[in-house]
Amino acid sequence: MGPDPAVAAARLGVRRSLAGLDPQALVLAACSGGQDSLALSAALAFEAPRLGLRAGAVTVDHGLQPGSADQAERVVVTLRRLGLEPVHCLRVHVAARGETGSFPGPEAAAREARYAAIEAAAVECGAAAVMLGHTMDDQAETVLLGLARGSGARSLAGMQGASGRYLRPLLGLRRGQTGAACAALGLEPWEDPQNSDPAYARTRVRQQVLPIMEELLGPGITEALARTAGRLRADADALDALTDEAAGRLMPGWDAPAGAGAERRTADITLEVPALAALPAAIRTRLLKRAAIAAGAPAGSLSSLHVAQLDALVTSWRGQRWSDLPGGIRCQRRYGRLHFTTRS
Repeated sequence: MGPDPAVAAARLGVRRSLAGLDPQALVLAACSGGQDSLALSAALAFEAPRLGLRAGAVTVDHGLQPGSADQAERVVVTLRRLGLEPVHCLRVHVAARGETGSFPGPEAAAREARYAAIEAAAVECGAAAVMLGHTMDDQAETVLLGLARGSGARSLAGMQGASGRYLRPLLGLRRGQTGAACAALGLEPWEDPQNSDPAYARTRVRQQVLPIMEELLGPGITEALARTAGRLRADADALDALTDEAAGRLMPGWDAPAGAGAERRTADITLEVPALAALPAAIRTRLLKRAAIAAGAPAGSLSSLHVAQLDALVTSWRGQRWSDLPGGIRCQRRYGRLHFTTRS
């Protein structure tokens, strides 16, 4: 008799994600103790040895709730019982909601601190890959949040199945399947109180928006949003490739994509306005954002409004002197050129 269908689905997703890794490579599961990451960890513990790989895990204690250290230790015990080794337990500090200087807010701050800690652990132990337990439901929520914020195609494309060392094997599974997998394996997931806190936008989308959409528009909304993300990802990839080509011509030496995880650089960047104006708008705005990041503006702080202001210096210039960007960067139009410099 084979495994429970939900267990089999999680294992299949993990097996496909592990394909192509070198023998004896170390793969870490990022596990909070919730049902998604717990089902992922169990699947990794099962599949990795069968593929000649080593499997470990990392859990992060944000310290935002009483007893969080004890909960993190329980997660460590569970992960080791699954056969994962090494298991890293990391403590990070995140400003509580309302704490002075807590911008951009505890949800985003916790995410940034968590990824920084996971990345540090992966580098320290030489992990070839880190697996994250995001599901199709998370993907649908991400798309809706992007729509609400007026994001571009790249944000609406959602999360990638593979991005650098990070793998998301469960994007094809629903949240109900990960819960069923845990139940079939006798695992007891931890229910994070923050996941039901309506103060967070993602919680409101999960508990209110998606159910209303299902009720009014019919079932299958989550799957449809995930399909939309996949199609937009293909479009965004094509536009990014065209932007790469334009950057090679107009930004020689700075044509490498600079994402949120890239090392921040600071440099004076100059672009010719006529060459920018000749580009299609979708390529030009991507190139302007890339130039701002290359000059030193933090990628995560650049909004669509910032990019629109940069584009106005090219297409709707009426003598405006400059546009100030996050990170102390200024873009000024002078004598037919855009100059990205550090504000003095």
